[in-house]
Amino acid sequence: MKKLLIALAAVSAGISAAPAFAADAAAAPAVAPAFSSADTTIGDLLDNPAARAVLDKHMPGFASNPQIDMARSMTLKQIQGFAPDQVTDAKLAMIDADLKALKK
Repeated sequence: MKKLLIALAAVSAGISAAPAFAADAAAAPAVAPAFSSADTTIGDLLDNPAARAVLDKHMPGFASNPQIDMARSMTLKQIQGFAPDQVTDAKLAMIDADLKALKK
């Protein structure tokens, strides 16, 4: 009840916190998140030359596979379900470590 009364008093006095929040959000630099094997589509990884190089490093021939276009909307983590012996947790961890250093 006390919080409600304080909020009502602030609104009736014409005090608004929204501009302060907007200013804080505008002042914060926009940092693109790193790519990841679980959240970034294979298409996005292939379209970025640096990310593609990471894939070529850890999975030679993956990017040039003739069937790769069918997997562009999937993630590497999703692909793991179809080829767990080739796309291992250890391999994804190494890929993620290299992708983390990249910017979108």
